[in-house]
Amino acid sequence: MRKCWVVESKLRHHGHRHETFFCGGAKQAALRRSRADCLNRFQQITTRLAKRNKPMTKKKTIPFWSDVKTKLVDFDRAGLIGLVQGLYAASKDNQTFLHARLGIGDDPIKPYKATISRWICPDVMRNQDISVAKAKKAIADYKKAIGRPEGLAELFIYYCEEVCTFLSHCGMGDEGYYSALVRMFGRALKATMALPEPQRDDFLNRLGNIRIAGQGYGWGVGDDFNWLWEKAGLEIDA
Repeated sequence: MRKCWVVESKLRHHGHRHETFFCGGAKQAALRRSRADCLNRFQQITTRLAKRNKPMTKKKTIPFWSDVKTKLVDFDRAGLIGLVQGLYAASKDNQTFLHARLGIGDDPIKPYKATISRWICPDVMRNQDISVAKAKKAIADYKKAIGRPEGLAELFIYYCEEVCTFLSHCGMGDEGYYSALVRMFGRALKATMALPEPQRDDFLNRLGNIRIAGQGYGWGVGDDFNWLWEKAGLEIDA
């Protein structure tokens, strides 16, 4: 008669008791499996406990305007003036912004025009480079500072005029430069047509000159100008 063996594995976790019955020569293998099961169960328990007791790490937070606003509540008048003074001295862009926002100076829009000219109509004799992005940023900065509709129309048109000035004495083989011009011409038309009629005439005359100049640029600029012109409800003189 074959002997039967009983291997008991007692685990105190959750108060369970497991009994497994094995016969004959399977005793040693059963013992090894039982030990392995116990070890695995122990490792699972210790892992869960380690995760449970792991100290929480504080997440890094990115400050927002709401955080700044909360801090500003603690400033008195002198503190606020000192803060603005520090911002004013920190960069020329901040100075331009504050001048425009507060209406300081004879022509608040002038610094933005100067930036556009520098980056879209550079002095090639001084090896100045071109940057459509930086020229467009000047318009975006003006929009944040004041954003008056007539001022935006002026800057859109001025951008196009400066491109025409540059192309009148320099060649340009960058298609992106011409594509940006077409987009800006479209924005200029849209901004102009949104103004009250009495304010449109001068802007439309300048845009008409830009449209005519664009007929000789290639890259499909002339056709795009004409399409945008007619799309705005304007007639092209024969």
